[in-house]
Amino acid sequence: MPWKSMMLRGSQVFARCGADGALVAEGGRVEIRYRRTGSKAYQAAARNLEPAADATVYPDDHCDGAEPAPARAKTAARAKAKEAASGPASHPEGAVIVYADGACSGNPGPAGLGIVLIDGDRREELSEFLGTATNNIAELTGILRAAERLRDREAPIRIHTDSQYSIGVLAKGWKAKKNQALIGEVKAALEALDDVTLHYVPGHAGVALNERADELARAAVVARKSSGWVRAR
Repeated sequence: MPWKSMMLRGSQVFARCGADGALVAEGGRVEIRYRRTGSKAYQAAARNLEPAADATVYPDDHCDGAEPAPARAKTAARAKAKEAASGPASHPEGAVIVYADGACSGNPGPAGLGIVLIDGDRREELSEFLGTATNNIAELTGILRAAERLRDREAPIRIHTDSQYSIGVLAKGWKAKKNQALIGEVKAALEALDDVTLHYVPGHAGVALNERADELARAAVVARKSSGWVRAR
C-alpha cells in the first residue's frame, strides 16, 4: 500500500494511502511513520493530517517495516499535552509525577538528561548521556524517555519541565525549524498515553525535584555515561 507525504501538527509524516493518493483510514485513523527507516508505526486521526508541500505518492517499500507503537483509545483532550501555569500545580489523586531536564556543555556539545519519576511510593531516577547534542534535544529527549517509561501505566501523568521550547513545540503549536523528527516522536509517545499533561516549572528556582533532575542531567555530561533507571529511596 502506498505512502503519501502529509503534515501532522507541524511535523512531516508518511501516511498510508491508495493508488489515487486518498488516505486509507480505519475507524477514522491512518497508519503513519515519522521517518522512512527506523520508525515505529503510529496511528493518527485522519482529521489531523493535512497536505504537505510535497504531495508525492510513494511505493510501499518507501518506508521499511516497523513494529506497532502502543495505542489506546483516548479523547481529544487526553491526546494533547497541555501547558499548565507555572507555580504549584494541583494534580489528581494517583497521578504519576515526573520532572525531566536536559543539560549541555556547549550548544551543541556533550549533552545529558535527568529524570525523577514518582509513582505512589516508588521513586525512580534516570541519568543518561546523549553524546553531542543541543540543549533543546536533551530537553525533548528527557520528556520522550519519561513517556516511553510510562507507556503501559494507566494513571494520570504529569510531566514537569523548565524548557519553554519543549512546551512550545509540543503543546502550543510553535513551528520548529529544527528537530522535527524528534518532536514528532515525542508527540506520538505522549499521545499513546491515556492522560498526560506538561507543566512548566521555573529552572534553578529551588524546586527540589527539578533541581534533582538537573543534577542527574549534569552528572551524565560530566561522567560521559548513563545510569539506566535506578530505584531511589
